Amino acid sequence: MIRELFNVPNTISIIRLLLIPVFVWMVIDANYGWAGVLLGVIGATDWIDGYLARRLGQVTEIGKLLDPLADRIAVAVAVVAGLWSGVLAAWFGWALIIRETLVALGAIYGWMHGITKLDVRWIGKAATFALYTAVAGFYIGEGFDAGWLVTAAFIVGIPGLILYYWVAALYVGDMQSAIRRLTSDV
Repeated sequence: MIRELFNVPNTISIIRLLLIPVFVWMVIDANYGWAGVLLGVIGATDWIDGYLARRLGQVTEIGKLLDPLADRIAVAVAVVAGLWSGVLAAWFGWALIIRETLVALGAIYGWMHGITKLDVRWIGKAATFALYTAVAGFYIGEGFDAGWLVTAAFIVGIPGLILYYWVAALYVGDMQSAIRRLTSDV
């Protein structure tokens, strides 16, 4: 179990989780530019752990939990901190919070019906990448007084937000299908 927990991809996911409090400290210290850079690193390493898990044959159940957990926590913390600090536009931050809340409620509903996992869709990965890029861009643009970067963050973030809601709707269909399959097997 310990060896499985600390394989290469899971160690990367754990490091990503441990960097989140550092990000929070930077935001509290109003060091928004470097907080955005760190968020970018946390987001950029998102694909590395999954890639390495597959490439090295180190896919584990704990890794399947740690990777999306690191993503969800990092995004949630970045959005809440961005709203608190004024780095994110309120409408953008609240749109993300509402979507995440709906997905969390959907996950609880699925869990109550015996669904523990849905397959990840590539469009969800694309949306997450766009939103990581945008949110990091808002922080970096604000912190380093680069208005052009804030504009670029909106250009990437708005389509990312649309995709994020679209994939949530697709997951609702996936959840309904999974519940139907599970109940028809009983």
